[in-house]
Amino acid sequence: MRTTLRISRAAVVFSAIGTLALTGCSDDSGSGKGKSDKGSEGGKESSSSVVLPKLDGEKLSVAAVWTGAEQANFVKVLKEFENRTGAKVTFVPAQDPIVNFLGTKIAGGQPPDVAMIPQVGAVQQAAKKKWAKPVGAEAKDQLTKNYAKVWQDLGAVDGTQYGVYFKAANKSLIWYNAKAFENAGASEPKTWKDFLATAEAVSASGVTPVSVGGADGWTLTDWFENIYLSQAGPEKYDQLAQHEIKWTDPSVKDALTTLAQLFGKPSLIAGGADGALQTEFPASVTQTFTGGDQPKAAMVFEGDFVGVNIAQTKAKIGTDAKVFPFPAVGAESPVVTGGDAAVALKDGKGAQALLTWLASTDAAKIMAEQGGFISPNKALDAAAYPNEVQRTMAKALISAGDAVRFDMSDQAPQSFGGTPGKGEWKTLQDFLKNPKDIAGAQARLESDAAKAYKS
Repeated sequence: MRTTLRISRAAVVFSAIGTLALTGCSDDSGSGKGKSDKGSEGGKESSSSVVLPKLDGEKLSVAAVWTGAEQANFVKVLKEFENRTGAKVTFVPAQDPIVNFLGTKIAGGQPPDVAMIPQVGAVQQAAKKKWAKPVGAEAKDQLTKNYAKVWQDLGAVDGTQYGVYFKAANKSLIWYNAKAFENAGASEPKTWKDFLATAEAVSASGVTPVSVGGADGWTLTDWFENIYLSQAGPEKYDQLAQHEIKWTDPSVKDALTTLAQLFGKPSLIAGGADGALQTEFPASVTQTFTGGDQPKAAMVFEGDFVGVNIAQTKAKIGTDAKVFPFPAVGAESPVVTGGDAAVALKDGKGAQALLTWLASTDAAKIMAEQGGFISPNKALDAAAYPNEVQRTMAKALISAGDAVRFDMSDQAPQSFGGTPGKGEWKTLQDFLKNPKDIAGAQARLESDAAKAYKS
């Protein structure tokens, strides 16, 4: 969920999302239950987009930080791999930061065969530590056939392919409780100024406007990144991502000042700052879509994967739960996505076969049909997605082609951009609690970044 990219010039596509006639999420899993040839027959399937080897009896493990419905949906993808190859695959729950989790497993002599890594910086670390194994020829063929060059490059380190990006996610969306908006007489805002005015209108109606999952620091980096990208522009964004300019730069002050316009008004945030800091991401979503016309909040910011959490409530996407693009702070609305790369940590036929499978259209289709998922696989038919929201977001992602940029927190060393209780995550949590201390937040961000980039 945390690897973030910018799709330039795609905002126009997303501006239509809020006005689409959306359908509800489907529960039809479809794939994974179809007829398939077993591994004993060489792994071929007549309608398959990929040929897999015979792996009868081979045991494999896959580690990921995914939980709940996302984990369950991914297990369906692994089950179909078992059907086609004869291998047995175990899902291993991982913890953040995943590099630390994998380091412990490797030190103990029990690394998983494959890890789903949610940060480009972590992929680079795994390669530099020589944990990661280069992608084999069969998986490369699938990448060449199914992925834009940028997605291949994102999984490469110093010219060697290590990662297969299986999942992408648009992370520039505000989801809202349609009934709460209706009762407040509110409409979908297009600018940050309008967003704040909408929040005040909702608050005046008796419903707290914004839910923030502040217990998970990555949600706060996403708030900052969307504002910074829209306000400062892509050139400054690239410079800050590479630490070519300091976090004490005036552009960072401007973005934090803008963010403080929301964080500085506790009445606009469910539970205030203290409540937000105790609210984990899943709860930040579900509390927005439960409670009838008196939910704990009317809006929640995050990606398309929010659909998985909404599905755990009685709300229906397109009627009860609607969505609009992150409001423009500068000239354009930001368009940000995330992704997870599969990386082999063991040599062997099984691990490479699994990478090949995850790079295939067949695997992407299984996950797409579950909802709450977008694939960077350009060969996947958009009809696989269960609702028009996700079809629209997927088409925008694919049509953007190579015009993408990774988010700064995921380009940064993990100690700065991806570790709970440290670096950017911790400083932005402190900033949520005390948004008046902009200079102090900048100083701490720069101090932590300087140390991390030197190490």
